[in-house]
Amino acid sequence: MTDTTFTPRVFSGIKPSGGLQLGNYLGAIKRFVGMQGQMETVYCVVDMHAITVWQDPAELAKATREVAAGYLAAGLDPKKSILFNQSQVSAHAELGWIFNCVARVGWMNRMTQFKDKAGSNAEKHSLGLYAYPALMAADILLYHATHVPVGEDQKQHVELTRDIATKFNHDYKVDFFPVTTPVIDGPATRVMNLRDGTKKMSKSGESDMERINMTDDADKIAKKFKKAKTDPEPLPETVEGLADRPEARNLVEIYAALNDVTPADVMAEYAGAQWGRFKPALADLAVSKLAPISSEMARFMDDPAEIDRILGDGSARARQIAEPILRKTYDIVGMLRS
Repeated sequence: MTDTTFTPRVFSGIKPSGGLQLGNYLGAIKRFVGMQGQMETVYCVVDMHAITVWQDPAELAKATREVAAGYLAAGLDPKKSILFNQSQVSAHAELGWIFNCVARVGWMNRMTQFKDKAGSNAEKHSLGLYAYPALMAADILLYHATHVPVGEDQKQHVELTRDIATKFNHDYKVDFFPVTTPVIDGPATRVMNLRDGTKKMSKSGESDMERINMTDDADKIAKKFKKAKTDPEPLPETVEGLADRPEARNLVEIYAALNDVTPADVMAEYAGAQWGRFKPALADLAVSKLAPISSEMARFMDDPAEIDRILGDGSARARQIAEPILRKTYDIVGMLRS
């Protein structure tokens, strides 16, 4: 094995299905924007992952633009970061196949997200839904990404990526792919449902009142937080006092993440406060932070040609990194190219 020094590089992506919500912003996009300038940053709209379940073609195109608009409206600078949609860089699928042949079936069987999504009807779901963690590994390693900001629920997939990189390097006696580090930090890396603090906030939930959509205007944002489910007790003096209070913990963590402070800081300010004081303060904070993003998203969505131009430019820049890495991978594996 040769000693390889990898350039520090961030890669992460969001799936375009069902619209962006607060969990996407706090758990992903806000963190992506914050990492700009710290190291090279590559961000993707993973539209190939979206089709693991059926997508209406027109809606998929719209959702892809909406995720890109969300990135841009939140402050992602396409001059500082590479922003593109996955399907415009065919090397993702090509490396994904190689990693299908590196990953072991036992590893895939341990992926809890497939079990959660497929449930008792696993045999009726697509092979893509089962195998997509190998494509996710390809997304990351195609750019020799050293760091991947993810939510807690995606940590298992980054661990699989590490296993694939390690096995590839071992099998081919190279030190070619980095063993990527998942970056999971800060409050609200897993944002919960506003009506049930034991469930993750989701784009597909039954009621619109249980989530904050990134397209919600100021009035909707304020109304949803003011009507969010809580318990009868006031806020405790310490974070530990939130342990058995899922709704309270969720709202405190959302406040902390929006205000760039720690949950302990929130407790110091609001210890003993009743919800009649805290929820309006949270609503005002959320409106001040989120409503401008919603307005800017709407502006971008009114100019789809500009979104497409930015994604096209980002795809070209992504290919400049990805294609040499794919070619070298083919050489290592022994794929003949005349």
